[in-house]
Amino acid sequence: MTLNPLMSVQNTPHQNHLLAALPPADYERLFPHLELVPLVLGQVLYESGDQQHYAYFLTTSIVSKVYPLGDTLSQELAIVGSCGVVGYVLFTGGESATHRAVVLSAGYAYKLRADVLKTEFERGGALHQQLLLYTQALIVQISQTVACNQYHSIDQQLCRWLLLSLDRLPMSELTLTQEQIANMLGVRHEGLAAVAGHLQAVGLTECSHTKITELDRPKLEARVCECYAVVKREYERLLPRMHKH
Repeated sequence: MTLNPLMSVQNTPHQNHLLAALPPADYERLFPHLELVPLVLGQVLYESGDQQHYAYFLTTSIVSKVYPLGDTLSQELAIVGSCGVVGYVLFTGGESATHRAVVLSAGYAYKLRADVLKTEFERGGALHQQLLLYTQALIVQISQTVACNQYHSIDQQLCRWLLLSLDRLPMSELTLTQEQIANMLGVRHEGLAAVAGHLQAVGLTECSHTKITELDRPKLEARVCECYAVVKREYERLLPRMHKH
């Protein structure tokens, strides 16, 4: 998928909620170092074990944090969107990634060099506080995802995944294949296809081979397990300025 360069004029760092929450002085100090970059569907920002040189403050894209299990299997840990940043190990003391980061929905992000992020974090100001709170919310999401994948049905897992993904996008549709979703959830494609077909049959979503569109959010939220509410509530509690994220 090719992104139109003209779309970049619609992007500002304030579309990322972490950056938007900064006081003017902190934001202005960081602004010259922020580089707008396009992210395309399926792009791998880094692999597990890679040295990380940049953090990505997402605006209109979403990125999946995936733990690889051997050569062909993987398990999604968390979904990051405009409420967060990809590359938290840079300010938590690590230098290399512990998972793969892959673009789940094409869009844009603001890239920031690792040394600039570390310097700003060490100031102990507003960004420091925002990043720590975000990391706590992210840990809750990872923990809840692991529990959900272990104990809940494919139907519940898919509803949770759809709602969390759509919460992090400005639109109500996702462009990716059911096989890609199955790989994220660590389930068989056939099983996920059957569940996706049922959600469409009862009017909750509209599914094609490459796209899923949300049709009835209240019914999706009524169908999902408690894992979605736990994650959403924690983000709202820790990061109240980030609205629905």
